Amino acid sequence: MVCPDGTVASNPSQNALALCLGMIDSAEHDDLFDLLVVGAGPAGLATAVYAASEGLRVMTIDCRSFGGQAGASARIENYLGFPTGISGGALAGRAFVQAQKFGVEMLIPAQAASMDCSAAETRGEISVRLADGRRLRARTVVIASGARYRRPEVPRLADFEGRGIWYWASALEAKLCARQEVALVGGGNSAGQAAVFLSQHVSKLNLLVRGPSLAATMSRYLIDRIAATPNIELHPHTELVQLHGEPESGLSGASWRDRQSGAEYQCPARNIFLFIGAVPETDWLEGCGVAVDKHGFVLTGEAARGGFPARPAAALETSIPGVFAVGDVRSGSVKRVGGAIGEGAAVVALIHKHLAPSAVTT
Repeated sequence: MVCPDGTVASNPSQNALALCLGMIDSAEHDDLFDLLVVGAGPAGLATAVYAASEGLRVMTIDCRSFGGQAGASARIENYLGFPTGISGGALAGRAFVQAQKFGVEMLIPAQAASMDCSAAETRGEISVRLADGRRLRARTVVIASGARYRRPEVPRLADFEGRGIWYWASALEAKLCARQEVALVGGGNSAGQAAVFLSQHVSKLNLLVRGPSLAATMSRYLIDRIAATPNIELHPHTELVQLHGEPESGLSGASWRDRQSGAEYQCPARNIFLFIGAVPETDWLEGCGVAVDKHGFVLTGEAARGGFPARPAAALETSIPGVFAVGDVRSGSVKRVGGAIGEGAAVVALIHKHLAPSAVTT
């Protein structure tokens, strides 16, 4: 790729491509921000909106785009104030514009590579190094980096990603598999929302879940909606085991296994949707001392207290003073859009309390 300034980028990354096209700036941003929000999903955007609306100088970064996983949701029907539902993209888009209205500085895409907490207690300053080498400094940091899609251990899975294997269900994917038989793996709310949406376009949808039912992982309204949809067939105690086809021509089918009987079934589904949860985006926190649970999610509040004597921590504060966590990346969060937005709003009061001893920049 030849950039406008004449430089040539060979197979550029997303960040390099965005810089080449002038979509994001390359300024150093040496100023000390009141708050740096890492992640622009519902939790991160809510934090940015409420913090900026109360006068804090806020920088928000995200390695991909605003909206997070919720931004790819076809329709969210249980979010307060939207009785007919709203797409995740529309909800996130409104929040993004609202954040800009209040003066939030956005750096997207920009990937956090590491965090330096060594001066958190002495100077009240935390810095985050970006993948491109730049450093951002802030008095407080909110970890809202969310989680990335979990991939099942199925042979050749990577070969078919984007060629029949999907981790979201938008209008584009629905059009691709119109009047076809498809399979969807997962038993959470995101899986239920995707199944209901896709059922309006496909001839049949096979819903594969490892457990005995959906009751333990899905909201009741979605379970009832799935039960009332004739072209959705639920397959409990089932796991995906094999993919058929060639990468060049795309997926041609799949096999799944009943975990109780051991019987295997083949399906000619050329499109399979995977909604099996996510793993936290916390690799960039290594070396900073932020406490995480055994699954890698960030501990907050009482669970994050450590040392002797134990250091008190606010409800959404991590083991590092001035560093907070909200949304899906936080251990114990409810993994709901409404919950993430609520945490984003609540953490702003804790940020004000932390900043109170020192003067806040304007």
